[in-house]
Amino acid sequence: MDIVDLQSFYSEDLGKVACKMITRTIGERWPDLTGYNMLGLGFATPYMEPFKDEAAETFAFMPARQGVMRWPDAEKNCVALIDSASLPLENSSIDRILVVHGIEMSHRPRDYLREIWRVLKPDGRAIFVVPNRTGIWARADKTPFGHGRPFSQNQMLQLLKDNMFLPIGWSGALYIPPSKRDFILKSAPAFEKFGLWARAGLGGVTIIEATKQVYALPPMQGLRKKKLKNIIIHQRDCGASLRDQQDEV
Repeated sequence: MDIVDLQSFYSEDLGKVACKMITRTIGERWPDLTGYNMLGLGFATPYMEPFKDEAAETFAFMPARQGVMRWPDAEKNCVALIDSASLPLENSSIDRILVVHGIEMSHRPRDYLREIWRVLKPDGRAIFVVPNRTGIWARADKTPFGHGRPFSQNQMLQLLKDNMFLPIGWSGALYIPPSKRDFILKSAPAFEKFGLWARAGLGGVTIIEATKQVYALPPMQGLRKKKLKNIIIHQRDCGASLRDQQDEV
């Protein structure tokens, strides 16, 4: 979906309810962003609105294939149009990254994830909101969650692990049907509460929080010393064994 379709969806009642339900789950995982900078990727700005006055700095990048819109409306613009596989940021510079309508829309998800890994701080956190393959929202192509590639929870967890992320928490959200009927929208909190209680895995989206894996490799000099030591021990043991055999003879 392009920027016009996305903006239109989130200006409607169904989009506003969906945003509210998902944002509540994000807020539970990130209850305090004081002192952190926050980056939104994909089309994350509707979900960043509650956090922009709390975080030290908030800004967003939108992919060139999708298009870009100004945000926040009445303040200095904090959004830029970029290539998703080449983020214009320094290594290990971002505390919190929120990805919505990003991974499932990307033609190169592995390159996308590697860039997110690169710019995320070693102690940083990223939240990925992706359409749930088994949910009914993935079949509703009139919403943004019905476009791109949906993921099951296990598929998304494996994709993150394969790209050097460590998942630390996950949950479902958006248990209401993708309907514009008033009684459905008004019952959204009840649907959400029941879905989380039942843990049926039928939520419209899967929300996964992850941190980056940083491997500490020993210096090459240490490896060489260890290898040399093992060779010396092996030769000594072989020599002792040979002397024992000579004494027996």
